[in-house]
Amino acid sequence: MSIATDIATPAVASKFDVARIRKDFPILHTKVHGKPLVYLDNAATSQKPQSVIDALARYYKEQNSNVHRGVHFLSGFATEAYEETRKKITRYINAASEREVIFVRGTTEGVNLVAQSFGKKFIGKGDEAVISALEHHSNIVPWQMVCDERGATLRVAPINDDGEIIVEEYAKLLNAKTKIVAFAHVSNALGTVNPVKEMIALAHDHGIPVLIDGAQALPHMRVDMQDLDCDFYTFSSHKMFGPTGVGVLYGKEKLLNAMPPYQGGGDMIRSVTFEKTTYNDLPYKFEAGTPNIADVVGFGAAIDYLNNLDFPAIESYEHDLLAYATEVLTSNKRVRIIGTSKHKAGVISFVVDGVHAHDVGTIVDSEGIAVRTGHHCAMPVMERFKVAATARASFAFYNTKEEVDALARGINKVIEVFG
Repeated sequence: MSIATDIATPAVASKFDVARIRKDFPILHTKVHGKPLVYLDNAATSQKPQSVIDALARYYKEQNSNVHRGVHFLSGFATEAYEETRKKITRYINAASEREVIFVRGTTEGVNLVAQSFGKKFIGKGDEAVISALEHHSNIVPWQMVCDERGATLRVAPINDDGEIIVEEYAKLLNAKTKIVAFAHVSNALGTVNPVKEMIALAHDHGIPVLIDGAQALPHMRVDMQDLDCDFYTFSSHKMFGPTGVGVLYGKEKLLNAMPPYQGGGDMIRSVTFEKTTYNDLPYKFEAGTPNIADVVGFGAAIDYLNNLDFPAIESYEHDLLAYATEVLTSNKRVRIIGTSKHKAGVISFVVDGVHAHDVGTIVDSEGIAVRTGHHCAMPVMERFKVAATARASFAFYNTKEEVDALARGINKVIEVFG
C-alpha cells in the first residue's frame, strides 16, 4: 500500500517570492465589501494553501474510513495516511520518537492534557506551578483548575513595560515546591518572543519540567525539540496553514510514560474487562476515541507545504515586514503600539487614541481589512497595560507591504470617522 504525499505541493525557490506564495492561497484573491481582502488575522487562524484543501477533498472522496480497527483496504489506507502525518511531524520538530507525538484537538487541549494528567500524578497540596503574565487564557485556566483541585498555588512571572517576561523575577519563583513551569514561546497578544532556552535551562537547574505553548511560534520559525530540550511543547494545525480541529502535544517519552491517561475509550486501551483495563502504549495511550482523521491528513499536507519553504528567507522577510508595519503605524500620532519588545514575531497590537478597538476593526473591515479586536484571550495582559482591548494586526509570510499600507489608510479612515 502506498500513499502519495506530494499533493500538488509547490516547489519554492530559496529566494523568497511573496507573489509566488500568494498564488498558493486561493482565499487571498477574494474580495470583501467589494475591496481586495487584506487578511491580517493570522494569529487567530492562518489561511490554507490549495494543496491542503485538495488533500482534505481527496481524503473524503477517495480514502475515508476509520483507522486502526479495520482489515479492509480503506481502513488500512486511512491508517497509513494518519500515521504518515505523525512521522512527518516527528521529523519536522525533530522529536526523538513518534511515540512523543500525540494528536490532540489543538494547543488548548494539549495544555489541558498535561495539566490534568501530569497534575493528577505529580502536583499535590502545597506545591506550585509557574506561568507568566503574558499567557493566553488556555495556559492560565487549566493551571488554575488543577491548582484549585490539588491544593497547589499558581505563581506568575511579571512582565515589563515592553511586554517582556522579567527573567530575573521568573528565576526567583523557581524552588523545590515548583512542579511545573508553563509559558508561551511567542505571545499571541503582543508578539513577544520569549527567551525560551534560557527559561527552560533555569527551570531544569531545579529539576522542574517545562511546557511551552508553541501556537504562535511554529507559523514563523522552525523549532527543534531536542535542541530546545523542553519537556512538553504543544501547537495547532490551523495556525500552521493546516485544518482546524487538530494539533499536537509533544512530550518527552519518559514523562509521558509516567503520566496516566487523559481520557478513556477507543485506541487508548490494550484490553478491557469489568475488573481491570490495561492501557495502550504511547502515543495511543492519550488518543481516546475516533480521531480527527481527515484533518490530520490535511495537516500532513500542510507539513509538506512548509517543508518546501525556505524558513531563513521567511524569517528575514517577516522581520522586514514587521519592522515596516511598526514604522508605518507609529508614524501616525494617534496610534500607540502595545508591546514593544525587541524580539517579536508576526504581531502588532495597537490602540487608536479616542477610538474603541471594536470600532477600529469595524471601519477597517469596510475597507476589506481583517484584523482582530478585543482582549485576544489575554485579559491579564490588557489589564497590565491598562487598556480594555487592542486592535491586532498579525502577519504571515503571504502578507505584503502594500497590505500594511492599506491598513494605514484604513486607520486614517477610522480617525476621519471618529475625529
